[in-house]
Amino acid sequence: MGITARGVGLLVAAVVLLAAGFRFAYPELTLLGAAAGAAVGYAALVAAWRPRLTVTRRADPDRVARGEPASMTLTVRNTGRLRSANLLAEDRCGERIVPVPVLRLRPGRDTEVRYDVPTDRRGVVPVGPLRVTRRDPLGLVALARPYGATVPVWVYPRVHPLTAVPTGAGRSLDGRVDGVPHGSITFDSLREYVVGDELRRVHWRTSARVGELMVRENVDTSLPRLVVLLDNRAAAHPGLVGGVAESFESACEAAASIVTAAHRADLPVLLLLVAAEPPQVTTPDGEGAGALGPLDRLAAAELSGDGAAVRAATTRLRQDRLGDTLIFLTGPGGRDDLGHVGALRGAYPSVVVGVFGAAEPTPPGTAGLVVVDAADGAQFAAEWDGVRRW
Repeated sequence: MGITARGVGLLVAAVVLLAAGFRFAYPELTLLGAAAGAAVGYAALVAAWRPRLTVTRRADPDRVARGEPASMTLTVRNTGRLRSANLLAEDRCGERIVPVPVLRLRPGRDTEVRYDVPTDRRGVVPVGPLRVTRRDPLGLVALARPYGATVPVWVYPRVHPLTAVPTGAGRSLDGRVDGVPHGSITFDSLREYVVGDELRRVHWRTSARVGELMVRENVDTSLPRLVVLLDNRAAAHPGLVGGVAESFESACEAAASIVTAAHRADLPVLLLLVAAEPPQVTTPDGEGAGALGPLDRLAAAELSGDGAAVRAATTRLRQDRLGDTLIFLTGPGGRDDLGHVGALRGAYPSVVVGVFGAAEPTPPGTAGLVVVDAADGAQFAAEWDGVRRW
C-alpha cells in the first residue's frame, strides 16, 4: 500500500491540526484534524478492497523465430458482484509497459487487449503479471496488486537452410573408423522374443542353447550422430553492445540451423553448452517446464563468466564419445582454446569449428581442424556445403 503525495500532505495537516487544536484549545482545529485523519483512514480502507478479477492469456504463437511476428491476447474479467471503480491496470511485456483499460469494469463483464510481443532479439520474453492499482476517490492512497501468472514467449534464433549432411562413420572391432554410406545395418545385441517379432530375426542357435527364443537387434552403424558444442563463455565473445554480443547471436543461429537440418534429416543430434545453462523457465502454474528442446535452450542461452569451462566440456566429450561428428561454435575469443577441441579428433572422426565475428581469419591448419570463419549465421550456412571433411 502506498500513500500518494496528496495523502501524505493531508496526513501531515491532520497531525498539525490535531496538535494545535489540543495545545491551544481550539475545537475547530481539532475537528478539522480529525476529519483529515478520517479521510486518510477511509481512503486506506477503500484501496485495501481487493477486486475479484480473472486474467487469461493467449500467445499467438508462443514460440517464434527472431524477427517474426508474435502477439499476446489478454482477457480480464470482473467476477465480483460490486462495481470495480477507479481501477488502473498495466501489463508488463519484457521491458515494456502496456496499459489495460479496466476502469469501471462492471461485474460479469470482461475487456480484451491484444498487443505485439517484441521479437527483435533472441531470448525468452516474460509477459505479465497484470498489475492492477486500486485508488480511493480522493486519490490519497493507491494499492497495486499482481494478477495472473507470467507467460514466457520463446524467441528462437534465425534458422538458415543447410543442405549438406555428414556421412556416417562405421566403427570396427579393432577401432578403425571408416566413412560408410547410409543403410549399413549391423548386428548389435540379442533379446528375448516378444509377441509380434518377425520369426526371421530369431537367432536359432542361441535359442537352442538357452532354451527360449532370442531375437537379433540390429543397428544402423552408418547413421551419423552430431554433437553441437556452443561456446557461451563471455570471454569467447568480447565486445558487448547494449548487452548483446553479435558473435554469440551468430553462433546461436548456426547451432539452430544445424539442429533443424539434423531433425529434418532424421539424424540424432545433441546440443551442449560449454558453460552452465541459465535457470529453468517455469510454466504459468509455477512448476518447472521439464526437459526443454534444443531450440528452447538456444532461446534461453546466456553468456557465462566461467572461462575454464571449455576444459570440463572437452573432457566429458572425450570420455563419453557422444557422437561421431563434433561441431564447435565459438567467437573470436575462443580461438585460443582450439587446442582442447583439436585433442578430440581421436574420439570424433569429424571435427568442424565455426568462428564468428573475428577481425582476422583463423590461421589455416589451427590444431589440425577444419575451421569456418563467418561474419554471421547466414555466411556460415552459405559455407557449410563446402565443408566436406565428414
